[in-house]
Amino acid sequence: MFGIRFMKASPTTYVIHFSKGAVVREGTGLAFFYYGPTSAIASIPLASDDVPFIFTETTADFQTVTVQGQLTYRVVDARKLAALLDFTVDGRGAFRSEDPEKVGQRLINEAQVLTNDFIRRRTLKEALRSAETLAGTVLEGFRSSLALGMLGVEILGLSVLAIKPTPEMGRALEAEAREALQKDADQAIYDRRNYAVEQERKIKESELDTEIAVEEKRRQIREVQTNAEIAVEDRRRTLIELRSENERKEADTRAYALQEVLRPLTSVDWRILLALGKAGQDPKAMIALAFREIAENAQRIGSLNISPELLATLMEETKRK
Repeated sequence: MFGIRFMKASPTTYVIHFSKGAVVREGTGLAFFYYGPTSAIASIPLASDDVPFIFTETTADFQTVTVQGQLTYRVVDARKLAALLDFTVDGRGAFRSEDPEKVGQRLINEAQVLTNDFIRRRTLKEALRSAETLAGTVLEGFRSSLALGMLGVEILGLSVLAIKPTPEMGRALEAEAREALQKDADQAIYDRRNYAVEQERKIKESELDTEIAVEEKRRQIREVQTNAEIAVEDRRRTLIELRSENERKEADTRAYALQEVLRPLTSVDWRILLALGKAGQDPKAMIALAFREIAENAQRIGSLNISPELLATLMEETKRK
């Protein structure tokens, strides 16, 4: 009525009241009456805002990738932002221009420049694996950006949700990854079999070492047994030698004793000894002795007559025996 209007701002809205080119009042959460025909009200939201983005960039190996993410910002210097862009509102609180929407677009443009600089320095595979690094690099670039300081806004956060290749390249990478995984699986099977063979070889070597150790123990046992038998045989041989030596000495002793016993008889005529023995009591032995005497003195005998009866008697005695 009569051009008098009422303005009430929320605590997250910074209001600047201009009248005739001068600032009448400013602040957050203000409520006041003003005269519409001579006043201009700038309403700058201070609350944080999320701006999604999606870029298409080219990697160092000339492959196209799509970068998707979002950034969060808030206004920290409302007067500086109001000096660059038109944030005035009408009596119903609607913005008179499209400048408030330009804030997010300018931030997106700055993010795209930083993203393009990051992506074009990397190959496709490197870019696909660098979402977290990209987010940190772009955020660091925002903090040192002059344009951001001129706008009077602050970047609260930036996240890269996805970096995707084209569908054709995605299928090619999937095939390459699948082949690599299959190769890794084959290598794992080979390594497992090789490990099994190696373990089997170690088991065989252990068994052979055990057999060698057992045979070595058996050889040592046989050597000990052989040495024991050799020692026994040496003792037996020593015993036999001692026994033989004792028997020889005993035989020598008996021979010596017999020799000493017979020594006095060596000078006696054998005929006397024969006569003294059992042969002297046998008539046939006496006859045989007589024939021997005759034979020894045959040169002295001219003639010798032996009766047949004597020979017959001797022959009969021999047949009876």
